[in-house]
Amino acid sequence: METTDTAPQSQSVQQSLPQVVEPRNPGMDLDMDWVMSLQANTSAIERRAATLPARRSVKKTHQAAWLLRAITCIDLTTLSGDDTERRVERLCAKAMHPVSDSLLSALGVDDIKTGAVCVYHEMIPAALRALEGSRIPVAAVSTGFPAGLSPLHLRIAEIEESVAAGAAEIDIVISRRHVLTGNWQALYDEMRAFRAACGSAHIKAILATGELGSLRNVARASMVCMMAGADFIKTSTGKESVNATLPVTLVMIRAIRDYYERSGYRVGYKPAGGISKAKDAITYLALIKEELGTAWLAPNLFRFGASSLLNDIERQLEHHVTGQYSAGYRHATS
Repeated sequence: METTDTAPQSQSVQQSLPQVVEPRNPGMDLDMDWVMSLQANTSAIERRAATLPARRSVKKTHQAAWLLRAITCIDLTTLSGDDTERRVERLCAKAMHPVSDSLLSALGVDDIKTGAVCVYHEMIPAALRALEGSRIPVAAVSTGFPAGLSPLHLRIAEIEESVAAGAAEIDIVISRRHVLTGNWQALYDEMRAFRAACGSAHIKAILATGELGSLRNVARASMVCMMAGADFIKTSTGKESVNATLPVTLVMIRAIRDYYERSGYRVGYKPAGGISKAKDAITYLALIKEELGTAWLAPNLFRFGASSLLNDIERQLEHHVTGQYSAGYRHATS
């Protein structure tokens, strides 16, 4: 992994959206021959993924630069039943100032922000108020998150309501039963309807990979959602028993690469759930760089769905500057 990249600067709302930086993925007709040809060699994928943490290590200044890059790609998230406007306001304050000014000064960085703030629909107004003037986009989970089992017309209406409320990004959940029963046409039609409801807001398709049964199903679901016009494909809601993993990531980003090579459109990737350590963030970034290239190492095409990840990154940056680790509570996000 090359480590010559400098620390990134903050992104505007427009710059963070893939349909502005990149030509937006319009989707294509469902190609069942292509979908059914997709396979996954589970043992080979797991062996490849297992070698990554040991083979990919960066140190000192290069590590700090990559951790700053990771911060700009975080969707700072709160999705709890006890969310309040005050909690969202604190989260937004952290999104606007994820690293202390003293650390940024020591690192030679002027300004840095997270990629987005992700909340439930009811918290969109509070997030928009708190982020006013920051140019950080608000993302909202939708379509009966996390199970996705409410009636289709209600899920579509939920998307429309969140877009009308000001969400620039919509994280939808697919119907897992369509994948588990092999009803790819139903998944395609559902995803097309969700994409249409989003209008100009960009759409992330959450596959809930821990509930899809096999890596082959992950590959096929990824491709169908991209064919239907997904701007991003995302691993998990964060509520499943198994969330983002390196084997799943390898399958999904290779599907993204195949789709790009055939269609010419870049689709983004978002691992979510269970990524809480700075070293894990670097491993994911290394895998993205190796498999997709540097174009994907930016918030318009890559996001972490996380909350506690930022805490550990800031601790590691403080250690880089001072040689000492601070207590975790000093970097709370909410």
